[in-house]
Amino acid sequence: MYPERLREALPRVRDEVEEAARRSGRTGADVTLVAVTKSHPLAAVEAALGAGIRDIGENRVEELEVKVGALEGLPAPRWHMIGHLQRRKAPRVIGICDLLHSVDTVRLAGRLDRFVPAGAAPLPVLVQVNTSGEGTKSGISPAEAPEAVHRITELPGLSVRGLMTMAPFTDREGVLRGAFRALRRLHEELGSLEGYRGEHLSMGMTNDFGIAIEEGSTMVRIGTALLGPRPRPPARRAGTVA
Repeated sequence: MYPERLREALPRVRDEVEEAARRSGRTGADVTLVAVTKSHPLAAVEAALGAGIRDIGENRVEELEVKVGALEGLPAPRWHMIGHLQRRKAPRVIGICDLLHSVDTVRLAGRLDRFVPAGAAPLPVLVQVNTSGEGTKSGISPAEAPEAVHRITELPGLSVRGLMTMAPFTDREGVLRGAFRALRRLHEELGSLEGYRGEHLSMGMTNDFGIAIEEGSTMVRIGTALLGPRPRPPARRAGTVA
């Protein structure tokens, strides 16, 4: 199922990425496509790799661990942890995650830093900023972000590679552009900050990635448009314990 779907969907998505990048004065090569395999089986990861996608995103630590382990010994993708990360689970991403998109507090950054082994390469991270202002979304507020990013860049175990945001789930183009534009402007303001390696702006998903690219995204996180709806979990039998 997944190989067939990707044969149809991937060229279409790549064309949309290319067109949006051209509208922003860039090319599709300037935008990294991260295939989000959250809740999909390992077959989805294998199909994505077979289709030439090298960047794979997961939302949950447990699922990331299982899929990384299942591919051990094979040519590995670049693994992206894109979901909210609880502090108690922070140590588990170290060593298996190539880029952590969701550092949403200074406290989480500090805990990650403590578990990076001495002498090891710093963990590449993005700082998540809540540019939508929605209380249901994680992230540092734009007003607090400059100071927070400065503090995170001082942690030797982390390497801040850029910023991430999640736009509101809406079809109002002006609202979407405002959220993405705010992240780009913050990124530009941080350009002179020592220790800030602002390579990436991770913004844009299935419903809004074209607009995100037009506003400067360098990395889009796409699941449904590539792999279809996430499979539903099996129904629990009566009397079972959740």
